[in-house]
Amino acid sequence: MFMTLKNFLKRAYDLDSWLIELAEKVERDASVMYREIEDTSRYNQLKVLHSFREAGVTEYHLKETTGYGYGDLGRDTLDKIYARLFGFEAGLVRAQIVSGTHALALALYGNLKPGDHLLSVTGEPYDTLTEIIGSEETRGAGSLRDLGVTFSRVPLLPTGVPDLEGIKTAVTPDTRMVYIQRSSGYSWRSSLTIEKIREIIQTVKQVNPNTICLVDNCYGEFVQRAEPGEVGADLAAGSLIKNPGGGLAPTGGYLVGKKEYIQGAARRMTAPGIEGNVGSSLGVNRWFYQGLYMSPHIVGESLKGAVFAARLFERLGLKVSPRYDGERGDIIQAIEFGRPESLVQFCQAVQGCSPVDSMAKPVPGQLPGYDHEVIMAAGCFVQGATLELSADAPMREPYIAYLQGGLMADHTWIAALCAAQSLWQHGYLPSGSCAPAR
Repeated sequence: MFMTLKNFLKRAYDLDSWLIELAEKVERDASVMYREIEDTSRYNQLKVLHSFREAGVTEYHLKETTGYGYGDLGRDTLDKIYARLFGFEAGLVRAQIVSGTHALALALYGNLKPGDHLLSVTGEPYDTLTEIIGSEETRGAGSLRDLGVTFSRVPLLPTGVPDLEGIKTAVTPDTRMVYIQRSSGYSWRSSLTIEKIREIIQTVKQVNPNTICLVDNCYGEFVQRAEPGEVGADLAAGSLIKNPGGGLAPTGGYLVGKKEYIQGAARRMTAPGIEGNVGSSLGVNRWFYQGLYMSPHIVGESLKGAVFAARLFERLGLKVSPRYDGERGDIIQAIEFGRPESLVQFCQAVQGCSPVDSMAKPVPGQLPGYDHEVIMAAGCFVQGATLELSADAPMREPYIAYLQGGLMADHTWIAALCAAQSLWQHGYLPSGSCAPAR
């Protein structure tokens, strides 16, 4: 006879019966949200399939080029597919863009000049943009500030949503670009839905129609049925080892936007006159195409895993953002632990459920671009691929872990349960939770 799932979970993962029974209740709670996610995933999957058919993708588009990459039809067609999918005129999808931060840097440096004003309308930008924007401490490092670009920010309201009235006041005739961060980043706020992004863009354009609206789209692709270009954005950027790479892209980043702004970014990536006409694919076209094709389904799996984790840890007495039935604009699930040892234990348990490097134990350490020590759990097939299941956190109060990704919901399911088991065994769950006393 076959072993039951419950017995297998006990033997292979050392899960207690109470936790397995709780998981069944959580699944019932989450079932309505699962169906909504599946409906969106199906819509986006068919949208991507239609774009491939419309572009006439053939096996030839998957071939590699070398050297300068002149005439790389696969690369150029993928640019057009990305632009169409995200609602824009032009795209720049390259293995030579090494990260989402790099893609954003190209957008910023390629379209801002001395005397321009850059405004963040979603509060403090993500940590890795700090040195790009510049400060007194980074003087002389080649930041935007060094180049004569001024910067200011509009803080979020106490409720964690953008301050539309504050944005109206902050946008000036010199505001060349507005930065909109879709993801929550390392902050306790809701990610931006497409509807909220539309409101921000409309507010900005009412004051200064010439302001470029740049959306940091990382972690948000295919979470909803529309993308930034469809609600008036001028530029959007992201990483291929997050949502749009579908877990298959081994590296890369993308920019999509109005043609003139993509040209500006492309000049910065290569050189004036060369722009996006070069950049050999070196055999990654196949992974880029297939990863994009798989992306809506994988994003749906990631979202179902996040919903499960949110409800599980909420029932165990922890604060979560968003709640399991909350509206989502990205794939990130924040869980507040309140103390460093609980946070470290959680990340180590997630790492222990990884398909790669499961025996490793992550510890806090200093990473480039971050002010605080950061702990990262990521047993991934592609280094740093946060569409694969990972958990990371800056080591600062109130000690929040940011769980994201999961190529399949089952992986997030078992990792969340093992993390809960580990927290319970070490006495780190809050008093009054539904867990039995130790």
